[in-house]
Amino acid sequence: MESYFHDVTEIVTRLVHADEVHLSNFHGEDSDFVRFNAGRIRQAGAVEMRSLTVDLICGRRHAAGSVALGGDLEVDRARIARLIDNLRERRALVPEDPYLLYATDVRSTGKTAENRLPQSAEAVDEIRAAARGRDLVGIYAAGGIYNGFANSLGQRNWCANASFNLDWSFVHSADRAAAANYAGFEWQRDVFRRKVDLALEQLALLSRPSRAVAPGRYRVYLAPAALAEFLGLLGWGSFGLRAHRTKTTPLLRMIEQGERLDPRVRLLENAAAGLAPGFQEEGFLRPDTIALIDRGAYADCLASPRSAAEYGVQTNGASASEMPQSLDVAPGDVSADRVLGMLEDGIYVGNVWYLNYSDRAACRTTGMTRFATFWVENGALAAPLEVMRFDETLYRMLGANLIGLTAEREWIVDPGTYSQRSTSTTRVPGALIADFTLTL
Repeated sequence: MESYFHDVTEIVTRLVHADEVHLSNFHGEDSDFVRFNAGRIRQAGAVEMRSLTVDLICGRRHAAGSVALGGDLEVDRARIARLIDNLRERRALVPEDPYLLYATDVRSTGKTAENRLPQSAEAVDEIRAAARGRDLVGIYAAGGIYNGFANSLGQRNWCANASFNLDWSFVHSADRAAAANYAGFEWQRDVFRRKVDLALEQLALLSRPSRAVAPGRYRVYLAPAALAEFLGLLGWGSFGLRAHRTKTTPLLRMIEQGERLDPRVRLLENAAAGLAPGFQEEGFLRPDTIALIDRGAYADCLASPRSAAEYGVQTNGASASEMPQSLDVAPGDVSADRVLGMLEDGIYVGNVWYLNYSDRAACRTTGMTRFATFWVENGALAAPLEVMRFDETLYRMLGANLIGLTAEREWIVDPGTYSQRSTSTTRVPGALIADFTLTL
């Protein structure tokens, strides 16, 4: 795939005129997908795809477009030529862009990670064995993901990773299910087995009559998947330079009023450990890490080239969305096997959904509990909990009311595959929280 990327970018370079600059972004993947329902394989297939996005620049005018590629260079050469011609026509109709900024220092890089994945059939056999006699629903996706950047100045960047993601649930009945996720670069049978055993333990509890609790404040444990949902919402518009300068970030109180979280809370954009490439669309490299929240205090934001040009600061390699792509939450010192004992009488929240802001300026979030949320009694899972709505602020959850974070963390991959497999990841612990507010 890498040699094909270089061939394609050479075609683009030869097509552009002397007064033009191209920024070319290549994406490719070869992925296996297997969909399970009722413990059986319902759909299986393989996808090999390549696409190219070109931003064609002349002065301060530019136009961007994409083309799907088939892998035959002669056929693709004609497709790319048509794209370039179309971009020239469109560019003539657009005004100058005052915030256009792209990398002009040539910094080429190359990263090809070792493929440590098993044959998909081996992983699928283990999943089928775990599903035997049970209603397992989910999707297994695995394979290589390839990203490349090239420009007219001679810069070439390449990143190739091979990963897998299994997003599944053991369904009990109706809306009762024990959800789980397993993702990584190397399939480890013992790790998968432990996740299956935990899900089966929760599945057995789902046969008990559900418990209802009154609205109020409870001690809760947010499992990593649940905490990751909160952080996913936080990623929309919280950490970007543009959101900070326009005062639309939910973290405004941290920036302007010095509001702090618990000193144990540290959030990084950790490009070195994630799936996303270490470069972005305009050719700027991403630092290995960017501290977003450090020791509970606001540290830095993500500055895309466009925002950097608008506000007169240096870009730090953020994408145009200014969202974290490789969010990393520092671990705590609570062992996972102590969580239930520390809860005593409280609520184990396996996951949440329908999250949204109830008060954006206060970073207050509302949503519903989901999948394997249990009432805990005397330090043991006692019964499934009826679905509840919550309403809480980040400053209470990860601030004054934080009891502790687990030492163990989950590596969660965004399962999105709408146009291509997502490379967004979150590495997150679980969180023990006091006085978590349930509203109905």
